[in-house]
Amino acid sequence: TADVAASAAPDPGTTPSPGPRTDDKGFAHSDVVGDGTWTLTDPVPPSQPGAATVYRYVLRVEGGTGVDGAAAAATIQGVLNDDRGWRTAEGVSFEQVSDPASADFVLSIATPPTADALCSPLETASMWNCRNGDDVVLNSDRWTYGTPTFSSIDAYHIYVINHEVGHFLGHEHEYCAGAGLTSPVMAQQSRTREGGCTENGWPTRDNQAP
Repeated sequence: TADVAASAAPDPGTTPSPGPRTDDKGFAHSDVVGDGTWTLTDPVPPSQPGAATVYRYVLRVEGGTGVDGAAAAATIQGVLNDDRGWRTAEGVSFEQVSDPASADFVLSIATPPTADALCSPLETASMWNCRNGDDVVLNSDRWTYGTPTFSSIDAYHIYVINHEVGHFLGHEHEYCAGAGLTSPVMAQQSRTREGGCTENGWPTRDNQAP
């Protein structure tokens, strides 16, 4: 028992990193400020053959986010080319590329202050994600911690990728069609789940009964 206690004791030479701050609505905040540098992640090969319309994108991660760019790239590519997503709903596919000049949109994972700057004049309040022109901006706190409206980080990732890229494809916000139905992916599910809909990140599953 003494050995276990000794091994569990904190090293006096290290300072534990503080956890995120949680606000009164249950959202986690790192309060991190990025360093303004960007790393373009290596392209992940498309998980399926290209559709008739292929949208190309670059993924960049701001320094200071603590986000694993390679893991994020694999998640994003898998979601964007999933048959439950826009691939089936709109007959399009997505390809990650390394050259911003050849991309249709730039997907950025940015610290909250930088996300606010990229999203301006949209009001994101260091909390939210956005699509602003050809920029799809994901707030690193939401990417890392999700929101209280989703059951898991993975479920939130599916939603936020499809929601913000849905804006790039021209879709506006939608609303819950009735209690017990799955929420439209274009509803603002990061903020609330008004109307009694259940969580949903796939556009092919909008407004479905259980």
